Amino acid sequence: MFIQTEATPNPATLKFLPGKVVMERGTADFRNAGEAEASPLASRLFAINGVTGVYFGYDFITVTKDSAEWQHLKPAILGSIMEHFMSGQPVMGGSSTLAEAFDQEGEFFDEDDETLVATIKELLETRVRPAVAQDGGDITFKGYRDGTVYLNMKGACSGCPSSTATLKHGVQNLLRHFVPEVQAVEAL
Repeated sequence: MFIQTEATPNPATLKFLPGKVVMERGTADFRNAGEAEASPLASRLFAINGVTGVYFGYDFITVTKDSAEWQHLKPAILGSIMEHFMSGQPVMGGSSTLAEAFDQEGEFFDEDDETLVATIKELLETRVRPAVAQDGGDITFKGYRDGTVYLNMKGACSGCPSSTATLKHGVQNLLRHFVPEVQAVEAL
């Protein structure tokens, strides 16, 4: 098994491409070992000293580290990913809808804005998320209120130095262009 790695705009996060589907549907973002118990793979990665975050996309895994050096962490991470896929264990344990719950929980918007929100979600899904996934992250819709769109930054995007620029200059301008009611975009 050959696992490719790619740098991300976030220096504390690396993207790992195992050459296999990681999450058939949805995504999963783990910020601590307690959350990682929902996934045998995430648990295995959090067992590596220095790992502080794990994110699963369709065909990639991003791992975020603390102050440890990549040259020390990378071999252990590659070994853990390889061992996991060779074992045949599922990426997510328990409920197959767990990843969907991560994505869908806590959305908020006024019922009168349902059509507007559908347009915002469609733009995020077709124009923003694919580009952000290339950098090992994800941006998901969390809510809309009084002209402001609230988004959740995941994976490499969470804590990335360039995420503010991505939100303000990229996503905000795109949404304002197609949905004039949008006045601002904020990260939650």
